[in-house]
Amino acid sequence: MKVCVVGLGSVGLPTAIYISEKNYHVIGYDISPIAVQRAISRGLEAYSNWENVNNCETYIVCVSTLLEEGKPDFSPLFDLANKLGKLKSDNVLVSIESTVTPGTCQDIYKKIGNQSFSLVHVPHRYWEVNPGKYGVKQQRVIGAIDGNSLKKGIDFYKNALEIPLHITSTIEIAEMSKILENAYRYLLIAFAEESRMICEGLGLNFEEVKEACNTKWNTEILEARDGIGGHCIPKDTKYVISISPHALILKSAIEVDRRYRDWIS
Repeated sequence: MKVCVVGLGSVGLPTAIYISEKNYHVIGYDISPIAVQRAISRGLEAYSNWENVNNCETYIVCVSTLLEEGKPDFSPLFDLANKLGKLKSDNVLVSIESTVTPGTCQDIYKKIGNQSFSLVHVPHRYWEVNPGKYGVKQQRVIGAIDGNSLKKGIDFYKNALEIPLHITSTIEIAEMSKILENAYRYLLIAFAEESRMICEGLGLNFEEVKEACNTKWNTEILEARDGIGGHCIPKDTKYVISISPHALILKSAIEVDRRYRDWIS
């Protein structure tokens, strides 16, 4: 089987390496020549010219999704959908691992326009700080556009790549699960930040209070560090806010983080 990994960044590159170690013919694609050269230096076949990518049976999509003026920007995914729609191959499996909002995979499937394609959403959970435990091979969520797509996705991820899967009844549930799990993490960190401001405002040692709280079996207050950073957690939290008027606590958490940053500075 020939597998194309689209997007060779912090998630796509280790994904391509992992699949190649399973003895599949892997082709990497990225619009960035630097990303392509980095992949080649790791022993992969990779290109920045789409014309060099053809006759693949599976496409794993790991392109970055964006945020513009507080709204999701999935233009890189739809650009790719246009490319995939021009392929002559049938019975192709497309897996979107990029983070999206509910309904996006359905729109991409329509944009591809080739109903013989199978499409699944298997959002990544890759954490580069600890790739051994939280790398490509960890339990993942899978949703599919239809039953045949789900069967092909399970066969590829679970049987071929040996990645444990949690199967959802719709592809929209898989989409929502990714942005909510990151938003949940945002809330936990913001609570720790607010707790630290409260404790230290009262002259109490936050670390000691946290340690005392965490002796209870169902409590685990996180550390309060330098603000909520990184790309995914803040972005995905704003994705949730962008699709619903009910995300009041998330909006408050963003304000807490803003105040906390000012407070520690």
